[in-house]
Amino acid sequence: MKLTVNGTEHEVDVEPDMPLLWVLRDELGITGVKYGCGIAQCGACTVHVDGVAVRSCQLAAADLDGEVTTIEGLGTPETLHAVQQAWVEHQVAQCGYCQSGQMMQAASFLDLNPEPSDDQIDAAMSGNLCRCGTYPRIRAAVKTAATKLQEV
Repeated sequence: MKLTVNGTEHEVDVEPDMPLLWVLRDELGITGVKYGCGIAQCGACTVHVDGVAVRSCQLAAADLDGEVTTIEGLGTPETLHAVQQAWVEHQVAQCGYCQSGQMMQAASFLDLNPEPSDDQIDAAMSGNLCRCGTYPRIRAAVKTAATKLQEV
């Protein structure tokens, strides 16, 4: 089975029902995507498929149709994505476990809604859980990222 992740094509030999999360982590060694709940309720495993946020724990490898982007492909260490810059600026991360999923959700959301209200941000991010309770900083970072993306 062929798949493109972060701009690189890969050939993997996996069972068709293997979740994309495990293909990424176990077969390709891409560990930015995290296992949280395994039932698409926490958002820790969020990646993009053709720019749309999806829960990789619930997407079977055989059902994948499109290019996958993980947190490793969102920006580069030299040129962070606006969301990643805002996360650093607002010091969002505490334990950090959920943060890659949070940032992937935020980036996809901002592509669809470049000028979100606080309520829209809260609604869009409500499926991504943070045990550390950094929600006010997440909202502030999403607003900052929205502003930065408008400037580009």
